[in-house]
Amino acid sequence: MAVNNTNNTINNNIIGFRASLLVIYTVTMLGGTLGIFFMVRFLRRSKNKLSITTTSIINLVLSHGFFLLTVPFRIDYYASNTWRYAFAFCKLVSISIHTHLYISFFFYVAILVVRLLPFLPTRDFYRPLTAFVGSAAVWFVFTITIFPPLWLEYGKTERYNKTKCFEFQAEIKNHVALNITISTVVIFISTVMVVIQVVFLTRVVRSNPGNLFSQQEFRAQLKNLTFLTFMVVCFLPYHVYRIYYVLHVSGNNSWHNEIYLSLTTLCCLDLLTFLAI
Repeated sequence: MAVNNTNNTINNNIIGFRASLLVIYTVTMLGGTLGIFFMVRFLRRSKNKLSITTTSIINLVLSHGFFLLTVPFRIDYYASNTWRYAFAFCKLVSISIHTHLYISFFFYVAILVVRLLPFLPTRDFYRPLTAFVGSAAVWFVFTITIFPPLWLEYGKTERYNKTKCFEFQAEIKNHVALNITISTVVIFISTVMVVIQVVFLTRVVRSNPGNLFSQQEFRAQLKNLTFLTFMVVCFLPYHVYRIYYVLHVSGNNSWHNEIYLSLTTLCCLDLLTFLAI
C-alpha cells in the first residue's frame, strides 16, 4: 500500500512537471513568435544606423527564431510523454536550448555594456561591415564550442530509451567541474552587470533631481533595466540551481532542472518588451 502511494505521488509530480513545462513552452512559442514578427517589421522601417545595439537585437531575433523552430517538438513530447522522432533529432533539439541560452546571454551583455559604458570606443561598431563580422564571429565561436561537444557526448555514456528525450543525466555526471565553472561565470557576470546598473541609476538620480521621468538619461537607464531583468530572471535561477543539480543528479532533481532550464526560454519574450518601451 505504501509503495502504491509512493508511486502515485511520483506520477502526480511528473504530471505536474509536464504541465508546467507545457505552459512555459507554449508561452515562449506564442510570445516569441509575435515578438519576432513585430520586431522584424520595426527593423525594416527603422532608419537607424546599424549600431552594435541594433546588430545585437538582430542577432537575438535570429537566435530566438532558430530556437523556436524546435519548441513545437518539446511541446509535443511533454504533451504525449513519448518521443516520436529520431534519437539524433532529440539530441539536436536538446542542444539547441543550450546554444540559444548562451548566445542570447552574450548579446544581452553586449547590449548592456554598450548602453551602460558610453565612454567605450564604440564608434567603429557603427560600421555595418564591422558589426556583421563581429556577429559572424560570435555565432561561429558559440556554435563550435557548444554544438559539436554536446552532440558527441549525448548518448555516449549509456543506452537510452529511444521513446524518451532530454534525459542525459549520465553525461552530466562526467562533467561536474565544467558545469559548475560555466554556471559560476554566468552568475558572476550577471552580478557585475546588476551592480554597474545600480551605480549608474543612482548617479543619474542624484544628478537629476526633480521629475526624473522627464529626463532622457533616466529613461534610458530604465530601458536598460528591461534587458537586465530578462538576464536575471531568465538565466540566473537556472545557473544557481545548476550548481546544486550537477552535485545531486537524481530523477526528481532532473525535473526541477528542466523547469529552470525552460525558464531561460522566456527570454524570447524580450522582443515584445523592447518594442513596448
